[in-house]
Amino acid sequence: MTDASADRYLAVKTVMMPRDTNPQGTIFGGVLLSHIDQAGAVGAQYELRRLGVPSQTIVTVAMNAVEFHRPCYVGDVVSFWTELRRLGKTSITMHVTVEAFQAGQVVQLTEADVTYVAVDHVDGQRRPVPLRRATP
Repeated sequence: MTDASADRYLAVKTVMMPRDTNPQGTIFGGVLLSHIDQAGAVGAQYELRRLGVPSQTIVTVAMNAVEFHRPCYVGDVVSFWTELRRLGKTSITMHVTVEAFQAGQVVQLTEADVTYVAVDHVDGQRRPVPLRRATP
């Protein structure tokens, strides 16, 4: 379990439902990956606002170091915490920690690093753009 700290941001909190189960009766890993991607994007936008970066479109370019530590069950209330890992010229990488309250304690279920790139649409193409405003 990761201790709560000022650097963590609760980006998503949800209840796992029966429709999300795999044949073993636990929550399908792909469902967790989808929530991780959403939480990472919410956390990235939060960090960018906090750093004074103007609102921009960001897209997922990589999901790395995904580790499934424990199973997730129907009815688990799952929290997706984010922390800024790296801020580059056009990209931001977020660490997402997935936790649930099971058997009377908070346990870490999954974690991953997710990288997003700021993009703009030019001539029908998506092109990376800087995250920071140009200094005058």
